[in-house]
Amino acid sequence: MDHFRHIYSHRAADYHRMITPEDGEGHLLPALQRVAPLADKRILDLGTGSGRLPLLLGAKAAQVVGLDLHAAMLQEQQRQRERVAGRWGLVQGDMRALPFPGGWAEVVTAGWAIGHLRGWYPQDWQAQIGRVVQEMHRVVKPGGALIIIETLTTGSLTPAPPTPGLAEYYAWLENEWGFTRQTIRTDYQFASVEEAADQTEFFFGPELAATIRRNGWATLPEWTGVWGKPV
Repeated sequence: MDHFRHIYSHRAADYHRMITPEDGEGHLLPALQRVAPLADKRILDLGTGSGRLPLLLGAKAAQVVGLDLHAAMLQEQQRQRERVAGRWGLVQGDMRALPFPGGWAEVVTAGWAIGHLRGWYPQDWQAQIGRVVQEMHRVVKPGGALIIIETLTTGSLTPAPPTPGLAEYYAWLENEWGFTRQTIRTDYQFASVEEAADQTEFFFGPELAATIRRNGWATLPEWTGVWGKPV
């Protein structure tokens, strides 16, 4: 099984514990709001995982529904939703065939999710990702907005796509689909260097853990791209 699929299927609680200290300075929400106002909107979050975006947006939006392929991630998000007494909806499904009618959402988000298809389907990634982007366009109402969030590297002092394949995908979003990118810092704020290394190694690997220890990083630098498109 693919490394990330295994984590999403079997280590959802570890994943959520890792991302909890992310974006310690709060740069993500303002970046999203620069794409579109989010207050009192109906938001559909694709690849919702353990709840990163619903936890950020749930109290602001009129309605949020999170969709994910992996049952374990939805179960973890349900636990997080109960912890904050949230009321948003959860649906298991595939981003490439959304179980929603046309024009259902006012804003459609996809955080750190679509980029996996670039690696999982190297031979026809444009067709696979294209199905997701087409579905995003279908379910958003006119006057709404689409937002895609992806990594621009964890553990680097400068932003860049971490692989040539992701660089190709990011350029394709901009050149073929008309998305506009913002680059922001979303640094992790851990309590100690050892906590930073211990909680991230299972996901990012031993090389990053060694870099964290060598640099003494309790604050782990991370760059994120926010691609937005009004529709």
